Amino acid sequence: MQWRVISDSALYFRSWNDEFVVYNSLSGDTHLLGSAAAHVLQKLHQGPAGAMTLTASLAPLIQAEMDDEFVFQIDQLLDDLEKLALIERS
Repeated sequence: MQWRVISDSALYFRSWNDEFVVYNSLSGDTHLLGSAAAHVLQKLHQGPAGAMTLTASLAPLIQAEMDDEFVFQIDQLLDDLEKLALIERS
């Protein structure tokens, strides 16, 4: 399954140190995100990707092992981003 951002032109990003804010112009909502969520959104802004691709790109950045627990956490993160209407299944 592939994921993508809801719209390339709808999301606006800002960052300060390790905090990331994304504004969704379609909903008018602003969200404060952690670095993992911000990385996933930025990767998806470049183009659609599957959960395993996103997991593999994130693991070295946060020095995590690609074990079942980490894959589960990324799946949960993707579900959370979908609930916030920032990403969708493609």
